[in-house]
Amino acid sequence: MPFDLSIPLAGGQSLDFLVDVGQIVFVLGANGTGKSSLMQRFFTGHRDAARRISAHRQTWFASASISMTGEGRRNTEQNILHSDLNPQSRWKDDHSAARASVAIYDLVDAQNVRARAIADAVDNSNIALAQQLAAIEAPVKIINELLRFSNLPIEIFVHENEQVLASKSGGPKFSVSELSDGERNALLIAANILTVKPGTIVFVDEPERHLHRSIISPLLTLLFAARSDCAFVISTHDVMLPLDNPTARTLLVRGCKYEGSTVREWDADLVTAEAEIDDALKQDILGARRKLLFVEGSEQSLDKPLYSLIFPNVSVVAKSTCRDVEHAVSGIRDAQGLHWLHAFGIVDNDRRVPDDIVRLRAKGVYALSVFSVEAIYYHTEIQRRVAERHCKVTGADPEALIVAAQAAALDAVRPHIRRLSERAVEAKLRKDLMKKLPRRAEIAAAQRIDITIDVPAVVAAEVARLQSACDTADLSSIICCYPIRETPALGAIARNLQFQSEAQYESAVRKLLMDDAGALAFLRALFDPLPAEIDAI
Repeated sequence: MPFDLSIPLAGGQSLDFLVDVGQIVFVLGANGTGKSSLMQRFFTGHRDAARRISAHRQTWFASASISMTGEGRRNTEQNILHSDLNPQSRWKDDHSAARASVAIYDLVDAQNVRARAIADAVDNSNIALAQQLAAIEAPVKIINELLRFSNLPIEIFVHENEQVLASKSGGPKFSVSELSDGERNALLIAANILTVKPGTIVFVDEPERHLHRSIISPLLTLLFAARSDCAFVISTHDVMLPLDNPTARTLLVRGCKYEGSTVREWDADLVTAEAEIDDALKQDILGARRKLLFVEGSEQSLDKPLYSLIFPNVSVVAKSTCRDVEHAVSGIRDAQGLHWLHAFGIVDNDRRVPDDIVRLRAKGVYALSVFSVEAIYYHTEIQRRVAERHCKVTGADPEALIVAAQAAALDAVRPHIRRLSERAVEAKLRKDLMKKLPRRAEIAAAQRIDITIDVPAVVAAEVARLQSACDTADLSSIICCYPIRETPALGAIARNLQFQSEAQYESAVRKLLMDDAGALAFLRALFDPLPAEIDAI
């Protein structure tokens, strides 16, 4: 059921809109424009199906242990709800410590509920049910994956006596109370959102507090995806957060009018996902010293999520084309006022000639060693690792699946040999043509110039190479050197490895990289020397 939100405007008018589960609205405005009052108003209207994460939330814990009981948690929740209905709650919180305790209690409780359900199934000899329940990831494991993908190298653990501990970069465990303000803030936001009931509308006020945007931006995006069964309203000063979530709407709050101590009307506009954010609000965007990696594609393409895993400490920004990547990197590197930024770029190889690769690298843009990003996802070594991991769950023979997948891929490529060959030599033919164009002296001589390129011979040679690769079952070379995304081969590989779709296989690859350090190291090596150059800064 969608949630209706209404904002009183000047002249007795109102701005009314609906927010359904799976939808996101950002409330954007400067200090003093009435955002917190508006969030409190929204929450009050939907108190029975809402969770509020206030801006003045407490981020510290008294200890690592949870002393709250189930009854105490229920009573505390009622007290918090009663307090949140008071207009003063926009600037005052009488239950700040209790909110932090409730969030951690809910996280531990969700973990325990899952464990008890699995144990009950085993006790009742229902092993199939136990396996089914165990396949659902534990809340703490989900949080750890979200934190890792958000550039926070910490892990959370639940030990005996309800102790909640943390570890940094695989180091010794310590109390979560010893985490930094930003790390505790990220943990509390994630715990709150992951433990709410489906169908909840979640109001988050200033999630960026104590957190760099290179952390809060991916964290929020991942939480939105993990809880697509909830609706979200996010109040923020960071104008980049809506841009990082292109499907979200943005509520621009420009000001408000008070009657006594209560806001009675706002000056606000709702911007749809297709519209551009008002440039007047794009001001004073200043971040800390950081590294940027521009990649081809869009927010929804394969490039960005993969490169975010391979380069975890870099802000990955998607650009539409190679030219856009090149211009973005050059623009930042050439701007003295942006000296605190370090920009790099990655573009598809697309069979670029060596001179072009050298030219791009001199500008800080690195061409892949393979034709395109699909060749990384479907690299034969990655196929093998994904198949072995998948078969540990299904019980199938990974070698048999790999053989079937490679045979199916080769069958899918064969009908397209000539077209793929023509596509593969495009860059070479254009480069050859450019080399033969007349120079100034030749033009001044006013002599006839005949330019000839033996296109059939070039294409025929490429056809012979690709045909040979198919005949010798050299799938690795085909994937690395040709645009096989333009054939049914990728779908054939995914299906024969027992995945329902290419998207499901590609998701399994990203999950593999999160869990398998060896697989991650293998792919990072494909980008040499870029990882070392980024790490050296």
